[in-house]
Amino acid sequence: MASSFCSSISMQAPISAKTTRFSLQKPVSIFNNRKTNLSFSLHRRSMPARLAVSCAVKQETVEKVSEIVKKQLSLTDDQKVTAGTKFTELGADSLDTVEIVMGLEEEFGITMAEERAKEIATVQQAAELIEELVQEKTA
Repeated sequence: MASSFCSSISMQAPISAKTTRFSLQKPVSIFNNRKTNLSFSLHRRSMPARLAVSCAVKQETVEKVSEIVKKQLSLTDDQKVTAGTKFTELGADSLDTVEIVMGLEEEFGITMAEERAKEIATVQQAAELIEELVQEKTA
């Protein structure tokens, strides 16, 4: 069974006050010859450097997930929900999370296995799983 995962790596080291930014996006093989986009960025500041690694998902998917989360949790329009937002930070309990998953399944026409659905804690994780399941469905 093919699967993909995303992780974050943080590295800190003393550097000069010079600011340098770069970003690299390159398709890479992840299990079973599937392709995904990984993005790497290093932000230098007068403070320690930080390297962030994240899987690139469509912004449209993140926005749809955010809207569904806001609807399921009855959040107001002024409450910000971003890719890194944890459901628990919004006050969601396990029942709320089940309702969020049901809303996502309905919106995207997918079915999430219970084991995989339990692993979702953030909007980003939900968007990544959705895109993976949609890709599998259309393959």
